[in-house]
Amino acid sequence: MTSKSVTRSTTPPIALTIAGSDSGGGAGIQADLKTFHAHHVHGLSVIAAITSQNTRGVTAVHSVPVTHIRSQIEAVFGDFPIAAVKIGMLGNVATVRLVARELRKRKPAWLVIDPVMIATSGSRLLDEDAVDAMVNELIPLADVLTPNLPEAEALLGQPLRTIKQMTSAGEALRALGAQTVLLKGGHAGGGEIVDRYFDERGLMEIRHARLPREGHGTGCTLASAIAAELANGHTLRSAVRRATAYVHRALKQGYRPGSGEVYVLHH
Repeated sequence: MTSKSVTRSTTPPIALTIAGSDSGGGAGIQADLKTFHAHHVHGLSVIAAITSQNTRGVTAVHSVPVTHIRSQIEAVFGDFPIAAVKIGMLGNVATVRLVARELRKRKPAWLVIDPVMIATSGSRLLDEDAVDAMVNELIPLADVLTPNLPEAEALLGQPLRTIKQMTSAGEALRALGAQTVLLKGGHAGGGEIVDRYFDERGLMEIRHARLPREGHGTGCTLASAIAAELANGHTLRSAVRRATAYVHRALKQGYRPGSGEVYVLHH
């Protein structure tokens, strides 16, 4: 009788997502965990909100009680060496303040914040009174802030229509305290998507041809891909470039699992 040796695999880096759940599987926590897995990162999750949604839209949102959000955070930080944290949908002011307080205490090496406010369908995913708390308490902790144009407009309280306005917005968002800002250009129109990344070295533009389809979960996936790349040891600029390329490929290979018009990414 011969014995079989068991090879123990090397433990992958670990990343955490604090976000909302998408019952349709294309965005939120579900997209984050699929993205972590695709990047060979072990994914942890803290569910801050539960949405009832599918490819046609969001029909209900339930905010998880802050006591349970805190217990989830305590559980994962109490056991795992977390290399990066991604923040997505938080929902209300109490959750924003709790998460900011916990992250100030725990000081993760990397923090990527996707300031989720409004779903593609138009449903509001962050209470209006929570915006000030996000600006004053959470965004100053960010290593990378990843707003789309409507989110940047809401954070700054001004329209962003021209290239000059978008360029000045990047520095204005950094002035809120974020170390770097990736201003996503998908809402700007045109045949090319221009994402603008701002750091202490200045502006870096990342360009992709616009695909003839509307994606679901692209913002969630991009932020979690950046977090995963940082967990894997890449520099900020490299992580952002690699993550945007990943989202472009995943949308190009996307599919429509439901009756809605949006495409879910092939993570």
